[in-house]
Amino acid sequence: MNDYLVRALSASKNLRLLAVTGKDLVAEAQERHDTWSASSAVLGRTLLGAVLLAAADLKGKQELTVRLLGNGPVGATVVTAQSDLTVKGYIQNNHIALPAKEDGHIDVKKAVGQGWLQVTKDLGLKQPYTGEVPIVSGEIAEDFTYYLAKSEQVPSAVGLSVFVNPNNTIGAAGGFLLQALPGATDEELKEAEERIKELPQLSSAFLDGMTPEDLAKKILGDDLKILETAPVKYYCDCSKEKYAKLLATLKPAQLEAMIKEDHGAELVCNFCGDKYQFSEDELKDVLAKKTNEAE
Repeated sequence: MNDYLVRALSASKNLRLLAVTGKDLVAEAQERHDTWSASSAVLGRTLLGAVLLAAADLKGKQELTVRLLGNGPVGATVVTAQSDLTVKGYIQNNHIALPAKEDGHIDVKKAVGQGWLQVTKDLGLKQPYTGEVPIVSGEIAEDFTYYLAKSEQVPSAVGLSVFVNPNNTIGAAGGFLLQALPGATDEELKEAEERIKELPQLSSAFLDGMTPEDLAKKILGDDLKILETAPVKYYCDCSKEKYAKLLATLKPAQLEAMIKEDHGAELVCNFCGDKYQFSEDELKDVLAKKTNEAE
């Protein structure tokens, strides 16, 4: 199990921590979308952040979608995470590489720009709920922290890191989400904040082999309690059947144009890049079913 998430509690049971390592899932996203360094960093951090939110909030068969809608060169980023800790996502402009900052790191803030962070939760109710906050940092971890404070009123701290190699492959990826539970004292929160400030650079630490358990101990102390370890994975649940249902939502005139002018259709999944071919006869079947249902 290369990619996994750890759930932990402080000794006082007043602080909970989620820590994740996700090199493989970010690497799969990079390969599927052929992202360059800045795009990889933005998409990777958003994937990790969404997994942490899902682990914190979702149960059963619930899901959430994160939309990072900045005006920077990478454009919009869309990520969907499930309660089983599978995640998928895409970025509008995948071939973005920017000059490094003075410290040598990718300029994620410049890549993202200004705009909005939206989180939509589908909890199985009649209508999904969407929370929205302005992008306050562009570094993404701080934006998730701000979202949790403003939209969900949960004192939190988020750290996210993706290390991109010179050849655009992913060297390391991981992060954490610390949340205060109702009994947390100001002293406990201050101590946790100090420990977070003293953390080594996450990208370097993950490259050096730091595990989610190691990270949890650095933040909560050695007397923490590990509650659970669970795998995380990049996974897209698209299928030809789902795209057939999508085609069925089109107007008859649109389907007829595909049949007469294009003699078929190719649909490409934004999340994973898989392609689905529909022949002229298959489109005729979709149109016939749609016509019969309308009568």
